Amino acid sequence: MNYIKKDNRIFIAGHRGMVGRSIKRSLENHGYKNLLLTNRTDLNLLDNAKVKKWFKVNKPEIVILAAAKVGGIEANNNYPADFILENLKIQTNIIENAWKNGTKRLLFLGSSCIYPKLAKQPLKEEYLLTGPLEQTNDAYAVAKIAGIKLCSSLRKQYGFDAISLMPTNLYGPGDNYHTSNSHVLPALIKKFHYAKMQNKNEVICWGSGSPKREFLYVNDLAEASIFVLEKVSISNESFNNIVESRDGILNIGTGNEISIKELAEMISFEIGYEGEIKWDNSKPDGTPRKLLDISKATTLGWTAKTSLKKGIKLTISHYMNELNSKSIRL
Repeated sequence: MNYIKKDNRIFIAGHRGMVGRSIKRSLENHGYKNLLLTNRTDLNLLDNAKVKKWFKVNKPEIVILAAAKVGGIEANNNYPADFILENLKIQTNIIENAWKNGTKRLLFLGSSCIYPKLAKQPLKEEYLLTGPLEQTNDAYAVAKIAGIKLCSSLRKQYGFDAISLMPTNLYGPGDNYHTSNSHVLPALIKKFHYAKMQNKNEVICWGSGSPKREFLYVNDLAEASIFVLEKVSISNESFNNIVESRDGILNIGTGNEISIKELAEMISFEIGYEGEIKWDNSKPDGTPRKLLDISKATTLGWTAKTSLKKGIKLTISHYMNELNSKSIRL
């Protein structure tokens, strides 16, 4: 049984970002054509009055909340007020107005940074709020936790069909390659490509290289989002047995991890850079290890399909195409 229909009015908040763009492509590939899309000029998601008016007029049946202010360690560390304020506003404006205007289903996309810094690995959904967060991105994490709690509270009190997905570290086509605001994988792609083009003898990377991370190709998250919208609902037994007892959150990842040092070496090889890799230990590492327990998603019937090696090859190819077409996000 599918819990959404091909002709449902589906609003993708943030459809121009990496995640939203991928979800849009996947929805279209699955035959969903009635997509409601806006840009910042037409709809400022930070402005509740405008969001309220838009929902009253358009009344989307399905809402996918992929819009967010995101960034790497440096951006989160330097601009915590921006991260918490903007994300709280975006989430509250969309979730509340979706609920008030009769949206049938809402999918909230969170982040694995919601889990405690030193939580037992792999990270299970029930570890939420069981310990201190990683300080370098705690403002962003708190905003995401608030979104989770808003969804679960509306579900508990009013029966609002809202589910929260917690993806691991994402990468892929349309990523942000800004020197200081990007995440680790796209930052490394840009760094090694630049070093190769400039014939640099060495590349200096942030931190020690020892932290371990899990990475998910963004197209796999898009497929997971559609899978959950179609197959998982508060009205079915699988949700009640597997998801509801954990604030309605579901981890989405690969179940595999790699050290940042190994990741740098893999990207360096795929780029074709032959110089030396050095590490700046004066820079923070962030959480020492972050691997999601994906057993709940696996039990529901979903698994990622793209290996890290294949995903990196595809991402580098997209990066080169974006550089050549001057459409890259820098």
